Amino acid sequence: MRDRHPAWRLLCSDHAPLVASFLHRVFVAPNVRVMSEADLAEALEDELFALREQLGPEAFPKDARDYLTGWAAPDKGWLRKFYKPGTDEAQFDLTPATEKAIAWLASLTERSFVGTESRLLTLFTLLEQICAGTEDDPIKRVADLRKKRDDLDAEIARVLAGEVPLLDDTAVKDRFQQFQQLARELLADFREVEHNFRQLDRKVREKIALWEGSKGALLDEIMGERDAIGDSDQGRSFRAFWDFLMSAQRQEALTERLNRVLALPAVAQLSPDPRLRRVHHDWLEAGEHTQRTVAMLSQQLRRFLDDRAFVENRRILDLLHGIESKALALRDAAPAGTVMHIDATGADIELPLERPLFTPRVKPRLAELALEAGEDDIDTTRLFEQIVVDKARLRAAVQRALRDKAQVTLRELVEAEPLQHGLAELVGYLELAHAGFSGDGLEGLRVLVDDSTQETIHWQAKSATGEAVVRAARMPRVIFTR
Repeated sequence: MRDRHPAWRLLCSDHAPLVASFLHRVFVAPNVRVMSEADLAEALEDELFALREQLGPEAFPKDARDYLTGWAAPDKGWLRKFYKPGTDEAQFDLTPATEKAIAWLASLTERSFVGTESRLLTLFTLLEQICAGTEDDPIKRVADLRKKRDDLDAEIARVLAGEVPLLDDTAVKDRFQQFQQLARELLADFREVEHNFRQLDRKVREKIALWEGSKGALLDEIMGERDAIGDSDQGRSFRAFWDFLMSAQRQEALTERLNRVLALPAVAQLSPDPRLRRVHHDWLEAGEHTQRTVAMLSQQLRRFLDDRAFVENRRILDLLHGIESKALALRDAAPAGTVMHIDATGADIELPLERPLFTPRVKPRLAELALEAGEDDIDTTRLFEQIVVDKARLRAAVQRALRDKAQVTLRELVEAEPLQHGLAELVGYLELAHAGFSGDGLEGLRVLVDDSTQETIHWQAKSATGEAVVRAARMPRVIFTR
């Protein structure tokens, strides 16, 4: 691990203070999942400029992009460099090993208060939940539930009698400190969950590259692997977490309790991180990024299988198979020296005299005819039958719906205010969701798309004969939230 683990290599690096502090400020503290190369290089260039002003111009002689490329190299592995489909600009993300190293460095700082009571109570609560959830004897389970009921009745009686036990400041600080630590660890775990999904997908691709059996057996194997990814302990745990957090009632309860706890004087003395007030929104954002990563991996795997299905030339297939096998064999032990040469790109030279001469367009000759007013009656009602969707009215409808709720789905919005122009108005709502925060979008609001849940939206329309009919559209759940 000392030689191979990226976190250990980071701690042993001469530039460890720069790498750890910069990546913590850019990625960890604001909970940023992906950043483009241009933005990250600009932020690092500002950091290097400030350091050169303090330590001298020779302190960090390289360019910011060179440092980023080195940090993402396989021999370091502190950043993950990749390209999004359809773009040629590099993107960077923090690796789980780097986040572990940064979290360990943060734990070295002295804490003014170290609580132990809340952690002991948490351990007892977890053991109690495990024992209660695995007890298959109905008599013992009913006896346990009755004991809890009696304890609750006794506590209710004491409260009604005027005995209201309250937590002192020490107990409040102890529990809040544990909550703050678990909230940060949960955000850090999302990167490791996403990394593990990528590793599982990588193993599937390696199996496809080295497969020598029939295509039907390969598809059976791949479908089994995809089911194994979703049904693994990590997949089931992440799905349960996502279903729990997507509940609107739980989000409102989290917001209310966070505001109440942060307003306590004992908690205010600890000077908590301001982002802790919206930590559940950071959980949602990180979970949504992981969900979309899994969906993108499934789409890329499907494209990977489709590409192999179109390969009919056996000789080319054997060549590609040999290249993939050798590349996988050399991945962990790269050969020294030059592996292969690639011809440099050349510019196409086009001389000015090789271009064709300009050819003027032929001007049409209009016949000299006198226009006279006719006597025919023209039906102008069609000019006033055009459908115009008022986006301002749609924005106002969304804002009215969110006055009393923290979030509202598109189906609930349509049920409250039925569509007046049918499918065109439904597309208008989707266009508002796609526009985001600027321009014609919903300023101050966020839009989430749950691809795993399908909803059916109904509206009244008229057929070609003028009869009233009911139309329906099936689409992923769209959620407007504050």
